[in-house]
Amino acid sequence: MHDTKSKTPIWQAIAQALREDLAEGRYSPGDKLPTEAALAERFGVNRHTVRHGVSALVDEGLIRTRRGAGAFVASIPTDYPIGRKVRFHDNLIAAGRLPEKRVLLVEDRYATDGEALALAIQSGDPVCSYNGLSLADGQPIAVFESLFPLERTPEITDSFRHQSSVTDALAASGVKDYTRASTRLTAVRSNATQALHLQISEGDPLLRSSGVNIDDAGNPVEYGRTWFVGDRVTLTLEN
Repeated sequence: MHDTKSKTPIWQAIAQALREDLAEGRYSPGDKLPTEAALAERFGVNRHTVRHGVSALVDEGLIRTRRGAGAFVASIPTDYPIGRKVRFHDNLIAAGRLPEKRVLLVEDRYATDGEALALAIQSGDPVCSYNGLSLADGQPIAVFESLFPLERTPEITDSFRHQSSVTDALAASGVKDYTRASTRLTAVRSNATQALHLQISEGDPLLRSSGVNIDDAGNPVEYGRTWFVGDRVTLTLEN
Protein backbone atom coordinates (compact mmCIF):
# COMPACT_ATOMS: atom_id res chain seq x y z
CA MET A 1 0.00 0.00 0.00
CA HIS A 2 1.26 3.44 -0.85
CA ASP A 3 0.48 6.56 1.19
CA THR A 4 -1.90 8.58 -0.96
CA LYS A 5 -2.15 11.52 1.42
CA SER A 6 -1.05 14.83 -0.04
CA LYS A 7 2.54 15.90 0.54
CA THR A 8 3.99 19.37 0.90
CA PRO A 9 4.06 20.99 -2.56
CA ILE A 10 7.60 21.11 -3.93
CA TRP A 11 7.50 24.87 -4.45
CA GLN A 12 6.66 25.35 -0.75
CA ALA A 13 9.59 23.14 0.24
CA ILE A 14 11.87 25.23 -1.99
CA ALA A 15 10.57 28.46 -0.43
CA GLN A 16 11.22 27.07 3.06
CA ALA A 17 14.75 25.94 2.12
CA LEU A 18 15.51 29.45 0.88
CA ARG A 19 14.08 30.97 4.07
CA GLU A 20 16.43 28.76 6.06
CA ASP A 21 19.34 29.92 3.89
CA LEU A 22 18.49 33.52 4.80
CA ALA A 23 18.06 32.72 8.50
CA GLU A 24 21.47 31.02 8.61
CA GLY A 25 23.19 34.01 7.02
CA ARG A 26 24.04 32.27 3.77
CA TYR A 27 23.03 35.46 1.95
CA SER A 28 23.18 39.09 3.06
CA PRO A 29 20.84 41.95 2.11
CA GLY A 30 21.52 42.93 -1.47
CA ASP A 31 23.08 39.58 -2.42
CA LYS A 32 21.94 38.01 -5.66
CA LEU A 33 20.41 34.56 -5.43
CA PRO A 34 21.58 31.77 -7.74
CA THR A 35 19.90 31.73 -11.13
CA GLU A 36 16.68 29.80 -11.71
CA ALA A 37 18.72 27.24 -13.63
CA ALA A 38 21.12 26.76 -10.71
CA LEU A 39 18.28 26.48 -8.20
CA ALA A 40 16.44 24.06 -10.46
CA GLU A 41 19.55 21.87 -10.53
CA ARG A 42 19.97 22.14 -6.75
CA PHE A 43 16.41 21.02 -6.02
CA GLY A 44 16.01 18.67 -8.98
CA VAL A 45 12.96 20.44 -10.41
CA ASN A 46 12.07 22.58 -13.40
CA ARG A 47 12.42 26.36 -13.52
CA HIS A 48 8.66 26.95 -13.22
CA THR A 49 8.62 25.23 -9.82
CA VAL A 50 11.62 27.28 -8.67
CA ARG A 51 9.94 30.47 -9.88
CA HIS A 52 6.84 29.61 -7.84
CA GLY A 53 8.92 29.12 -4.68
CA VAL A 54 10.86 32.35 -5.17
CA SER A 55 7.61 34.25 -5.79
CA ALA A 56 6.41 33.25 -2.31
CA LEU A 57 9.43 34.97 -0.78
CA VAL A 58 8.87 38.01 -2.98
CA ASP A 59 5.32 38.24 -1.61
CA GLU A 60 6.72 38.07 1.95
CA GLY A 61 9.15 40.90 1.25
CA LEU A 62 12.24 38.74 1.75
CA ILE A 63 13.34 38.79 -1.90
CA ARG A 64 12.98 41.34 -4.67
CA THR A 65 13.40 40.73 -8.39
CA ARG A 66 14.63 42.95 -11.21
CA ARG A 67 13.70 42.15 -14.77
CA GLY A 68 16.72 40.79 -16.59
CA ALA A 69 18.91 40.93 -13.46
CA GLY A 70 17.57 38.18 -11.22
CA ALA A 71 16.46 37.85 -7.59
CA PHE A 72 18.07 39.68 -4.69
CA VAL A 73 17.81 39.44 -0.92
CA ALA A 74 15.67 42.27 0.40
CA SER A 75 15.92 41.43 4.09
CA ILE A 76 17.05 38.70 6.45
CA PRO A 77 15.53 37.61 9.78
CA THR A 78 16.12 40.04 12.62
CA ASP A 79 18.19 38.81 15.58
CA TYR A 80 16.14 39.37 18.72
CA PRO A 81 17.83 38.49 22.03
CA ILE A 82 15.77 37.39 25.03
CA GLY A 83 17.56 37.67 28.34
CA ARG A 84 17.26 39.42 31.71
CA LYS A 85 16.53 42.71 29.98
CA VAL A 86 14.30 42.60 26.92
CA ARG A 87 14.02 46.03 25.28
CA PHE A 88 12.37 46.13 21.85
CA HIS A 89 13.92 49.41 20.70
CA ASP A 90 17.43 48.59 21.88
CA ASN A 91 17.30 45.05 20.47
CA LEU A 92 16.45 46.21 16.96
CA ILE A 93 18.93 49.09 17.00
CA ALA A 94 21.65 46.61 18.00
CA ALA A 95 20.62 44.38 15.08
CA GLY A 96 20.97 47.31 12.67
CA ARG A 97 17.22 47.64 12.12
CA LEU A 98 14.86 50.60 12.45
CA PRO A 99 12.34 49.84 15.23
CA GLU A 100 8.72 50.93 15.15
CA LYS A 101 5.69 50.18 17.31
CA ARG A 102 2.07 50.82 16.40
CA VAL A 103 -0.53 50.89 19.15
CA LEU A 104 -3.58 48.82 18.22
CA LEU A 105 -5.59 48.97 21.45
CA VAL A 106 -5.18 50.19 25.01
CA GLU A 107 -7.88 49.34 27.52
CA ASP A 108 -8.45 48.60 31.19
CA ARG A 109 -10.07 45.24 31.95
CA TYR A 110 -10.13 42.48 34.52
CA ALA A 111 -7.45 39.81 34.76
CA THR A 112 -8.29 36.21 33.92
CA ASP A 113 -7.20 33.38 36.21
CA GLY A 114 -4.04 32.68 34.19
CA GLU A 115 -3.11 36.34 33.85
CA ALA A 116 -3.64 36.90 37.57
CA LEU A 117 -1.39 33.96 38.39
CA ALA A 118 1.39 35.35 36.18
CA LEU A 119 1.11 38.81 37.73
CA ALA A 120 0.70 37.59 41.33
CA ILE A 121 -2.65 39.35 41.74
CA GLN A 122 -6.21 38.19 42.28
CA SER A 123 -8.40 36.98 39.44
CA GLY A 124 -10.63 39.88 38.42
CA ASP A 125 -8.19 42.56 39.55
CA PRO A 126 -7.91 45.48 37.08
CA VAL A 127 -5.11 45.44 34.49
CA CYS A 128 -4.09 47.61 31.57
CA SER A 129 -4.06 45.68 28.30
CA TYR A 130 -1.70 47.14 25.67
CA ASN A 131 -1.98 45.57 22.20
CA GLY A 132 0.39 46.54 19.42
CA LEU A 133 2.32 45.74 16.28
CA SER A 134 6.13 45.61 16.17
CA LEU A 135 7.99 46.42 12.94
CA ALA A 136 11.61 46.30 11.77
CA ASP A 137 12.54 48.52 8.84
CA GLY A 138 8.82 48.95 8.17
CA GLN A 139 8.12 45.20 7.99
CA PRO A 140 5.75 43.67 10.59
CA ILE A 141 7.58 41.11 12.71
CA ALA A 142 5.25 40.56 15.67
CA VAL A 143 1.96 41.35 17.35
CA PHE A 144 1.79 41.53 21.12
CA GLU A 145 -0.36 42.00 24.19
CA SER A 146 1.18 43.27 27.43
CA LEU A 147 -0.72 43.34 30.72
CA PHE A 148 0.12 45.59 33.66
CA PRO A 149 -1.44 45.40 37.16
CA LEU A 150 -3.05 48.78 37.73
CA GLU A 151 -2.46 48.69 41.49
CA ARG A 152 1.31 48.69 40.87
CA THR A 153 1.29 50.83 37.69
CA PRO A 154 -1.54 53.34 38.15
CA GLU A 155 -0.40 55.83 35.48
CA ILE A 156 0.35 53.35 32.73
CA THR A 157 -2.92 53.45 30.77
CA ASP A 158 -2.69 57.20 30.29
CA SER A 159 0.99 56.89 29.35
CA PHE A 160 0.19 54.52 26.48
CA ARG A 161 -2.31 56.99 25.08
CA HIS A 162 0.59 59.37 24.41
CA GLN A 163 3.50 57.07 23.45
CA SER A 164 4.30 53.42 22.73
CA SER A 165 7.36 52.68 24.90
CA VAL A 166 6.84 50.14 27.70
CA THR A 167 9.99 51.37 29.46
CA ASP A 168 8.78 54.99 29.46
CA ALA A 169 5.25 54.02 30.51
CA LEU A 170 6.52 51.96 33.44
CA ALA A 171 8.83 54.79 34.47
CA ALA A 172 5.84 57.13 34.57
CA SER A 173 4.28 54.74 37.10
CA GLY A 174 7.41 54.70 39.25
CA VAL A 175 9.03 51.53 37.85
CA LYS A 176 12.51 52.79 37.01
CA ASP A 177 13.89 49.42 35.95
CA TYR A 178 12.62 45.92 35.29
CA THR A 179 14.04 42.53 34.35
CA ARG A 180 12.74 39.34 32.77
CA ALA A 181 11.84 36.69 35.36
CA SER A 182 10.65 33.98 32.98
CA THR A 183 10.15 33.25 29.28
CA ARG A 184 8.17 30.49 27.60
CA LEU A 185 8.35 29.81 23.84
CA THR A 186 5.65 27.92 21.94
CA ALA A 187 5.06 27.26 18.22
CA VAL A 188 1.53 28.18 17.14
CA ARG A 189 -0.49 28.95 14.00
CA SER A 190 -1.64 32.46 13.15
CA ASN A 191 -5.30 33.34 13.38
CA ALA A 192 -7.07 35.58 10.89
CA THR A 193 -6.50 38.81 12.81
CA GLN A 194 -2.82 38.14 13.42
CA ALA A 195 -2.33 37.23 9.76
CA LEU A 196 -3.92 40.50 8.68
CA HIS A 197 -1.63 42.62 10.86
CA LEU A 198 1.49 40.61 10.01
CA GLN A 199 0.78 40.42 6.26
CA ILE A 200 0.93 36.62 6.18
CA SER A 201 -1.58 33.87 5.49
CA GLU A 202 -3.92 32.54 8.15
CA GLY A 203 -2.43 29.38 9.63
CA ASP A 204 1.19 30.38 8.94
CA PRO A 205 3.61 29.45 11.76
CA LEU A 206 4.30 31.88 14.58
CA LEU A 207 6.55 31.67 17.62
CA ARG A 208 4.74 32.80 20.76
CA SER A 209 6.84 34.21 23.59
CA SER A 210 5.20 34.54 27.01
CA GLY A 211 7.17 36.37 29.68
CA VAL A 212 6.94 38.06 33.06
CA ASN A 213 8.91 41.17 33.95
CA ILE A 214 9.54 42.15 37.57
CA ASP A 215 10.62 45.35 39.31
CA ASP A 216 13.60 45.75 41.65
CA ALA A 217 11.56 44.37 44.55
CA GLY A 218 10.65 41.22 42.63
CA ASN A 219 7.02 42.19 42.00
CA PRO A 220 5.58 41.31 38.55
CA VAL A 221 4.85 44.51 36.64
CA GLU A 222 4.24 43.09 33.14
CA TYR A 223 2.94 39.87 31.66
CA GLY A 224 3.53 39.89 27.94
CA ARG A 225 2.65 37.62 25.05
CA THR A 226 4.26 38.22 21.68
CA TRP A 227 3.59 36.35 18.44
CA PHE A 228 6.65 36.54 16.16
CA VAL A 229 6.64 35.68 12.45
CA GLY A 230 8.89 32.63 12.51
CA ASP A 231 10.91 33.39 9.39
CA ARG A 232 11.35 37.12 10.08
CA VAL A 233 12.91 36.89 13.53
CA THR A 234 15.66 34.77 15.05
CA LEU A 235 15.16 34.60 18.81
CA THR A 236 18.40 34.17 20.77
CA LEU A 237 18.47 33.30 24.47
CA GLU A 238 20.97 35.15 26.64
CA ASN A 239 21.97 34.66 30.26
